[in-house]
Amino acid sequence: MAIAGVMSGRRMSRLGKARLPMLVALVCLLDVPAHAQRIENAVAVFAALDKVTAAVKQLSVQLNQTGEFRTLKITPRACYTRAATEPPRTSTFVEIDEIMFDGREKRVFTGWMFAESPGLNPLLHPVFDVWLTSCSQPQRVPGAKAPPQAGGPAPDGPPPEEPRRRRVPR
Repeated sequence: MAIAGVMSGRRMSRLGKARLPMLVALVCLLDVPAHAQRIENAVAVFAALDKVTAAVKQLSVQLNQTGEFRTLKITPRACYTRAATEPPRTSTFVEIDEIMFDGREKRVFTGWMFAESPGLNPLLHPVFDVWLTSCSQPQRVPGAKAPPQAGGPAPDGPPPEEPRRRRVPR
């Protein structure tokens, strides 16, 4: 069957011509992806591997705090996830420093890490591997109610009554 009768050689009816722009607009509207809100978390969870000893350790590090694995200092600055109903997308912005033999710290990594694609932006180090596994302790969840403002109704009290509307006979 041809689209709107154009390919079959038949002429389009007026009704078909009127519906075609609406159909195109509807298809364009449905093609727009939904925007999922990110959830801010307080803790970034990493896995760290020492390639020499094959030791693997899980590190839970608070944002803007520093966790240590051997000679590495890992400091996450942001950690985002999505709601459980959305496709997973967990990311963190992290700074990793290495403590050198003379006590100096050398920045070996700064950037975003993604839990779903650990090889996308990894720590390139000859002895250690560090990758993000998850984020925990959500701080701000989209759709959550904001705390009541001063002077507003108490959260436990009854909602304010709306003025009654009068029905006007016609």
